[in-house]
Amino acid sequence: MDRQYITLPVGTRSMVMTSVEHVGTDAASCSTVDAESTVRHVNGVELHVVEAGDDDGPLVVLLHGFPEYWYGWHRHLEALVDAGYRVLVPDQRGYNRSEKPTGVRAYRIQECSRDIAALISSTGRDQAHVVGHDWGGMVAWDLALREPSVIDRLGIVNAPHPTVFRQHLRSSPEQLRRSWYVFWFQLPWLPERTLRVGDYRLLESALRGTAAPGAFSEQDLEQYRAAWHADGALTGMLNWYRAAARYPPTPPRKRVETPTLLVWGEDDTALTPALAIDSDLRCSTSRLELLPETSHWVQHERPERLSDLLLEWLSAPS
Repeated sequence: MDRQYITLPVGTRSMVMTSVEHVGTDAASCSTVDAESTVRHVNGVELHVVEAGDDDGPLVVLLHGFPEYWYGWHRHLEALVDAGYRVLVPDQRGYNRSEKPTGVRAYRIQECSRDIAALISSTGRDQAHVVGHDWGGMVAWDLALREPSVIDRLGIVNAPHPTVFRQHLRSSPEQLRRSWYVFWFQLPWLPERTLRVGDYRLLESALRGTAAPGAFSEQDLEQYRAAWHADGALTGMLNWYRAAARYPPTPPRKRVETPTLLVWGEDDTALTPALAIDSDLRCSTSRLELLPETSHWVQHERPERLSDLLLEWLSAPS
């Protein structure tokens, strides 16, 4: 089908989604760079996308994970825009202002990576640099394995190669222990009901309790709570985990040929550093950066360092 996008005035709410009245979760909440909110119709869904930078600059797509949304990358927009890049940061399907398809099957990882391939195509480009954290990293891996021609350079932040992750779940009791919450998320309705208790107290703990002190400010948490309040968001977010268990991905290849930067906070409570090392071995051309005394939330704890690494990697000669 023909792809199109609609530019929304900054601060406009989508009419089919709700949020906390006093907090905006669109481009207006990014105070460090001139950005706009758009809605792009891609792969059969509407994605809310924050866009910034020169229209003619090299394209960079930043992908968030759980339980964040586009705002998880807000500290990195300024550095990329100042370097001349055109930056797109979508709310992935099921999150914040993006469409929330019904049913678990709609959240299969191959559908989520098709969203991003179609998002890149909607700009009139054949390729983009793609950077993902957590589930965003899993989408980026999948896209690189299914449609490598779509990605110029790949950036992965604390997200394991899918084959490596499956192997470690089977062979590493420590990784299996760290992944306990994935099994709890498979239950119907109970996780949603529990996560809503105390104004999303458990989700707040998932951020603050696993990050360095001060990594998430009160303002940050207010932004996230507003996104979690969106109608259908909790189920959409959790359906990513449910789909991964019910419909395990089967990409056509296991080796990544796209040049890949892998950045890993070594103090990640959910993912072992061994995953980073083994994931790096699955890449033909790669650079692995292990960050000591850094948690899963690299882009919040080490924003300057991560931006520097990304800029260096994206501008490196092919």
